Amino acid sequence: TEVRPLAIRAMAESGIDISAARSKTLDEYIGQHFDYVITVCDRANETCPIFPGDPQRIHWSFPDPSAAEGTEEDQFRVYRKVRDEILSRLRMWTQLPLKARAEAM
Repeated sequence: TEVRPLAIRAMAESGIDISAARSKTLDEYIGQHFDYVITVCDRANETCPIFPGDPQRIHWSFPDPSAAEGTEEDQFRVYRKVRDEILSRLRMWTQLPLKARAEAM
């Protein structure tokens, strides 16, 4: 499915063009090796399959910005907030030593 326009707009503000991106199913990744699997919504965490190679599973719970209510600008503020929170979490996580990454988050 297509990426939501407000997500495209929020990422464009950060200089990242996701206009050609699309949502992918987990089936597209089955059989690939991962060191880490990070889920960012509770539903994905609950339904996340077991990946071969026993990667470290990490869950970061963020609100679903597509569920935001109010005006388009109110909704856009939620997209921005979630974008910024994910970026902050990724920056912190990538600064950790490899062994500490799964334990710290």
